[in-house]
Amino acid sequence: MASEPIGRFDHIGIAVHSIESARPFFEETLGAKLRYISDDRSGDFRVGLFDLDNFCIELLEPVNPDGFLAKFLEKRGEGVHHITLQTPDLKRKVIDMENAGVKVVDKHLEDPGFLDAFISPKSAHGVLFQLGQTPGPLNNPAYWLSEDDPAG
Repeated sequence: MASEPIGRFDHIGIAVHSIESARPFFEETLGAKLRYISDDRSGDFRVGLFDLDNFCIELLEPVNPDGFLAKFLEKRGEGVHHITLQTPDLKRKVIDMENAGVKVVDKHLEDPGFLDAFISPKSAHGVLFQLGQTPGPLNNPAYWLSEDDPAG
């Protein structure tokens, strides 16, 4: 199916019960720098964004006790929630994957300011992959638009 990589690593999302309780490990033990904490636009969770030498770590804390993140934590406990890949030409790639039998869920493909979709863990050996065409949390430019990239 894919003759080239679908995208490039952007960040890892880690589900935690409390961003504040998790901060000492990420800041003091790993040396990550907190960039910001904010509520997600859905209102279901808060995001704590950390920069570990340009390696982006998102801590996800539930706000809505009935939301997907609270249910995830109840079922699985704290840990890796998703891996995000910067993905150019996302709409086409979603169509190609679905045509190949890959289960793609939670597609947001209409708002040019926020394009993403998720590959179901059922199709990805237990891993939830988020594919995003819009800039990631550290606001690094999309690699396919970089001046250093001959294709960009």
